[in-house]
Amino acid sequence: MSKTPTAYEVANKVMEPGPLSEANPTGTWKDFLTIAKLGIVMSNLITTFAGFFLALKYNNLLFSDKIGDLVLCILGAALVIAGGCCLNNYIDRDIDQLMERTIERPTVTGRISANQVLWVGIILSAIGTVMLAITTLTAAVMGLIGLFVYVVVYTMWLKRTHSINTVVGGISGAVPPLIGWAAVDANLHWVAWILFLIMFLWQPPHFLALAMKRCEDYRKAGIPMLPVVSGFALTKRQMIWYVAALLPVSLYLFEFGIFYLILAAVLGTGWLILALSGLKTKDDMKWARMMFVYSLNYMTIMFVAMILVNI
Repeated sequence: MSKTPTAYEVANKVMEPGPLSEANPTGTWKDFLTIAKLGIVMSNLITTFAGFFLALKYNNLLFSDKIGDLVLCILGAALVIAGGCCLNNYIDRDIDQLMERTIERPTVTGRISANQVLWVGIILSAIGTVMLAITTLTAAVMGLIGLFVYVVVYTMWLKRTHSINTVVGGISGAVPPLIGWAAVDANLHWVAWILFLIMFLWQPPHFLALAMKRCEDYRKAGIPMLPVVSGFALTKRQMIWYVAALLPVSLYLFEFGIFYLILAAVLGTGWLILALSGLKTKDDMKWARMMFVYSLNYMTIMFVAMILVNI
């Protein structure tokens, strides 16, 4: 059996965008929104806001008293996340040329120059960190931790070298609720850490489902995602364990009341049943799509419910 080439080995065989496209970028606002990954930014802001809102309740503060901090927190978090996504695009522009879903990114086509993407990423991250620091230094530190894990640990290192990339990279995706909470209360309450843990356990089944759907893309680019290096059977078993661990953790927020507990139990059990069905499914791609869609709905419904039951 031939060894799957690493992302570094594959990237060395790929030519960078030509000097013409680099010298004459024609990037539009839409291109810049594309490299900032607006969808990722918006989904993370849901959990950021949830952390902020719940911190208000646990500190007996009025929403109206913290409007300024809320604006700084949301804008700051959005800019840090967008900046990290820009830096991710800058670093990955070599392997993005090899995958169908990323081949039209502005960093690949040359509509935006590499230097522009790099500086936009740095500037957005810096401005966002300053905004978070105005609320509390802890919020800024949380933002920087998420940025460092996503850009350096995940994008620059583990994504190209090890299948554990999805798990470790999940730390960055679990930081937003901590940012939101810290913007109100620098002494992070245990509830804030449960929100972090929920998001951390949610990430592997979500992104491994995507990795299964794009398995051949990742294989072509030499990216050692778990489905590429270990196959679908092991990947599905790993996803089951994470979903199973997520269910009791979500129920630990029993202080949120009976409605929340019932909703968390139903959603978590439904996801676990769907995950277990993967052991017998004959259509792995259909199952992976269902897992991916369910994960998005789960995260959105859970965090919106956390806010509603605490109004």
